[in-house]
Amino acid sequence: MDLWWSGKHANHGGNIQVVTAPDGWPLWTSDVRPGREHDTSALRAHTEILPALAVWTAQDLPVLGDLGYEGEADTITVAIKKPQGGELTDDQKTHNKAHNGKRAIGERGNSLLKTTFKALRNVSLCPWAIGRIVAAALVLLHIDHDRTT
Repeated sequence: MDLWWSGKHANHGGNIQVVTAPDGWPLWTSDVRPGREHDTSALRAHTEILPALAVWTAQDLPVLGDLGYEGEADTITVAIKKPQGGELTDDQKTHNKAHNGKRAIGERGNSLLKTTFKALRNVSLCPWAIGRIVAAALVLLHIDHDRTT
């Protein structure tokens, strides 16, 4: 098995975790993890981030994530998954629409990094270098916009 092969995307790649402010400004990026790793596994590999997110949620502030973070439901709020062979109720569908609408603002951080730095769209170097490239892009983005939080 090739660790860098992502079956989901049917391509080689790495997994970078990004934490954004509520307005979508990227605050933190992780080191790269192999592309075949699930989001929850990649997040757990960075032992400093879950405790930091737990501090945020202890203040009754939500941390929003997609269904890839279903295993961290104590810390990360995810949408409600459709039951196998069943349907979601209207209330659950409404919850998911609201959740996904708010989460979309956070996804702006990923988009901002990729659209600002063309080099992040298709990295074909050593996969282990991807994390350093993304970290450098985050620093440059903060300098260019004179903003850190």
